[in-house]
Amino acid sequence: MATASTKIIPHSHLDHLREAKRILEHEATALQAVSGRLDAGFCDAVELIAGCGGSVVVTGIGKAGLVGQKITATFSSTGTRSHFLHPAEAVHGDLGCLHSNDVVLILSNSGETEEVCRLLPVLKRMEIPVIAITASNLSTLGHAAQAVISLGRLREAGLHGLPPSTSTTAMLAVGDALALVVARIRGFSSEEFAFYHPAGSLGRKLTPVTEVMRRGKELRTASKNETVREVFGHTAGEFRRTGAVMIIEDDGRLCGLFTDSDLARILASRREEVLDRAVQEVMTTDPVTISEAALLGEAVDLLAERKLSELPVVNAQDRPIGLIDITDLIALMPQVLALNS
Repeated sequence: MATASTKIIPHSHLDHLREAKRILEHEATALQAVSGRLDAGFCDAVELIAGCGGSVVVTGIGKAGLVGQKITATFSSTGTRSHFLHPAEAVHGDLGCLHSNDVVLILSNSGETEEVCRLLPVLKRMEIPVIAITASNLSTLGHAAQAVISLGRLREAGLHGLPPSTSTTAMLAVGDALALVVARIRGFSSEEFAFYHPAGSLGRKLTPVTEVMRRGKELRTASKNETVREVFGHTAGEFRRTGAVMIIEDDGRLCGLFTDSDLARILASRREEVLDRAVQEVMTTDPVTISEAALLGEAVDLLAERKLSELPVVNAQDRPIGLIDITDLIALMPQVLALNS
């Protein structure tokens, strides 16, 4: 069966691809133009958000409102408290969610949307600063806002240039830029990001290795002076059996690794005499390790890049405190297994 990348495209479908590429190129060009148009208004918006003691309240209607909901989620996931306020619901009681230390971010391409403009006098009376993402600072919204990010007059993509497309793409990109710049200013860390994303593969990659590593009785360790036969006489008790034995120096530091695969190679080569020699003679010396302060994503990268199946976790004194086994990562990164096959 042909894959998506190798499937032959019928000649009748080539026009579809050409049109799609024109749309993408049109929107990419528009984003470049918006990037070049950014000015002090963007900086003013960043300052208002970074100094906000409350929430960033995002509002807009129609397609702009849908984009606003995504921007709200981006702010929240990068450490800036944020929620979405529907402008029509706002004037029917939901204005009560606003507080004087909030900032309101309003999305409206025209800057004249009735439901949005109806909010402006109320926000002024409440003395809540307004940030506008709009086509022009000369609109009603532009005049009322304390900070205006002007997108310019963007031509929508597609044959008729009518459905909001390019303008909403630009709003989304500017919203991402606001959220990420503010996150950098506030020193938002990868550890905080992990805290806000505990679920899914992203959350797993940002999990500290100490939370998922095998530890205690699940580990197989041995002295470097023990024989191979003695080492593999050890059991892992009732816990998960790992395929590697961590070899320990007299002072407790990790000095080597000996795996089930190493044992299988000895037996396959009929070198039974090796079984009664010290394991330090046949172990892998200076094995690849990972720090106890690392994140699971780093461990996954090491396993994939070095084509490893086991990765010892060590503390600052190079003493092993745990082990990451590739079989524990199947749900997270199944492609890692393919790299090791």
